[in-house]
Amino acid sequence: MKLLIFGGTGFLGCYLVQAAVERRHTVTLFNRGNTHPELFPQLEQIHGDRGSDLQALHGRAWDAVIDSNGQIPQHVRESASLLADSTRHYTFISTTSVYADYSVAPIDEHSPVCELADSASEVMKPENYGGRKVLCEHYAEQALPNRVLVIRPGLIVGPHDPTDRFTYWPHRVAEGGQVLAPGHPEQPVQFIDVRDLAAWSIAMVEACQTGVYNAKGPAGALTMSRLLERCREVSGSNASFEWVSEQFLLKHEVEPYLQLPLWVPGEMVGFSRVNCQKAIAAGLSFRPLTETIQDTLAWDATRPADYALRAGLTPEREQQLLHEWCLANA
Repeated sequence: MKLLIFGGTGFLGCYLVQAAVERRHTVTLFNRGNTHPELFPQLEQIHGDRGSDLQALHGRAWDAVIDSNGQIPQHVRESASLLADSTRHYTFISTTSVYADYSVAPIDEHSPVCELADSASEVMKPENYGGRKVLCEHYAEQALPNRVLVIRPGLIVGPHDPTDRFTYWPHRVAEGGQVLAPGHPEQPVQFIDVRDLAAWSIAMVEACQTGVYNAKGPAGALTMSRLLERCREVSGSNASFEWVSEQFLLKHEVEPYLQLPLWVPGEMVGFSRVNCQKAIAAGLSFRPLTETIQDTLAWDATRPADYALRAGLTPEREQQLLHEWCLANA
């Protein structure tokens, strides 16, 4: 197949390209040439800004298009409209952040999604991320009715994850000592290895599948305690876990999910109870958790020794919280 991939050199985009090339597809990338421009020199790369310059795509045709980085609805509307007569299939990588109400569980593809007025859709604010993605989905389907595949992953993890929202835990547990563990040990967690997501996405494109699919893992239930225990097993560290209550963390203004990745308050019960059976029935599978942890640790070890993680507690903040927690429970 001839594939056009928007992006292609970012985190997920890079793995999508690798999976497509491994399956012998002819891949063209469209991006600004700013992020890792050294990647994929053997592939055709068209440089342009999808917000202002799509001219280079005129007159070209592809079997399928994968939009791996669309966040601004107007950009997606313009690119999908431009390519509507030039491709038979359009994949939009969305997010489970589109869902409007995490106070209920489980959440599936039919659950209500966020609403965002067009007038606010171009403003890149974290709080309207889900709403912008909903509009992106809508505009893609509007331009190519019944020819759009929408994939809604949750947290995407694995080697080269720039956010460190998963890497924090293997990294911290490998350091050993007393580790601040958030909330309740049996709190469920969900995420997906970038390689599993990329391989399945390409397979879905090959099959010209359409519709909406949640894409989180693992296939069975995974708790926070089991994740941390598996990190300890893989790293061979002497880490011990001090489970600190949700009430304490919120009182001390610990930011869920960023300062303590994968942890969300109990009122967001649906956040990590997203039903992905539709995708699993369509072939989505998950590598062993130990492999994701091992490979993430191996990649993390290649970074500079003084690299500061972009997510998680600093050592000083963690020790301060543990000290205050012990005093409160003495």
